[in-house]
Amino acid sequence: MTEDRHPTGDQRRLVPRTDDVLAQPDIRAAVQRLGRGLVKQAVSDAQELVRRQEIAPDGVVAATLAGLPRSANSLRPVVNATGVLVHTNLGRAPLSDAAVTAVTEAAGHTDIEFDLAEGSRSPRGRGALDGLRTALPEAADVHVVNNNAAALLLCALALAPGQEIVVSRGELVEIGDGFRIPDLLAATGAHLHEVGTTNRTTVEDYRAAIGPRTGFVLKVHPSNFLVTGFTSAPAVAELAALPAPLVVDIGSGLLTAHSALPDEPDAASSLRAGAAVVTASADKLLGGPQAGLLAGGESWIHRLRRHPAARALRVDKLTLAALEATVRGPIARVPAALNTSRDELRRRVLAVVDTLVTAGVEAHSVDSIAAVGGGGAPGVELPSAAVSLPARYAEVLRRGDPPVVGRVEDGRCLLDLRSVDPDEDQLLTEAVRAWT
Repeated sequence: MTEDRHPTGDQRRLVPRTDDVLAQPDIRAAVQRLGRGLVKQAVSDAQELVRRQEIAPDGVVAATLAGLPRSANSLRPVVNATGVLVHTNLGRAPLSDAAVTAVTEAAGHTDIEFDLAEGSRSPRGRGALDGLRTALPEAADVHVVNNNAAALLLCALALAPGQEIVVSRGELVEIGDGFRIPDLLAATGAHLHEVGTTNRTTVEDYRAAIGPRTGFVLKVHPSNFLVTGFTSAPAVAELAALPAPLVVDIGSGLLTAHSALPDEPDAASSLRAGAAVVTASADKLLGGPQAGLLAGGESWIHRLRRHPAARALRVDKLTLAALEATVRGPIARVPAALNTSRDELRRRVLAVVDTLVTAGVEAHSVDSIAAVGGGGAPGVELPSAAVSLPARYAEVLRRGDPPVVGRVEDGRCLLDLRSVDPDEDQLLTEAVRAWT
């Protein structure tokens, strides 16, 4: 004989009214934090538990609170222990603390297009643009759009309307998720004049293609693949000397040369070599928010900024705030990770391993190889160090709170600390111990 869980009778008749539950102090606070829709659904789910006699009526408030999401945002923060610094599937570059603070402060009303001293309208995003000019003095002027593909799109629309864009066949790349540079540019109405071959293109190939219908010459960095062997391509300076403006897409967002990535193109070097316009991503090696950077000669940037499409491609106040904090503030997390030595990473790994072994986890310290990712520096291996765990941890850690994403290699789960912020080491350690 089973015990009657509700001796006072059928408790389903006593399901609390929705309005009464929503009026409770803790529930009202949740509405302020998450919004009425999410909270009301959680109340409905809790009421259903009463109807199924799984909880008592007086447990609705507790069940509602337990069923609420952590935030109104369905995106879940994860610890990136893959060793890929700019992981596209994990949101590319993590913002610095300064950029996160800037985004939070900009979430309300701001003076984004308002001169507080004069009480009148002012140029949009002037702080971020001034910061970018300071960080890249080689550029006479700069502009920002919502991503690097948009930057190329704007160049085609503004600088080659109905004209030809001369580009090497070896640089007609796919930029991810099936999107291809030639399709992107052709969609603007510009015509591609392909020159050279997949593996070899000379400056004379470009010169022969330039004519009265040429809008500009385009050089695209093949950022997510390598062609090796019998290859050649003209330098930026050679192309800049041709009788047509040169647009250089460096892709990864490296503003100045970095010793760890000697073959990765940077904006400063391209501008010094004579490029009319350089385009780049802000959310890769720069370590900022998703944005497309345009830098170059004043007249060229003015044409881009005043084109009607620039309005459709502009960035919002949160992006501008994060970008300004990135170029003006402390070093961002991706550049900082590039600068970290393997010895420092080994020290961090050993500290994590010691804690885990003490807790009974089969953990070891191993050397590993990290990567830039995000289409940047293909083929470049970054010496790193990782925590090695049994392979089963790869799946369970992804299901944890917070999720930890590592990689499986040689039958082991590796947690590579080059892509993990030092402040997350304890979080990662606790996540592993939770599954012990």
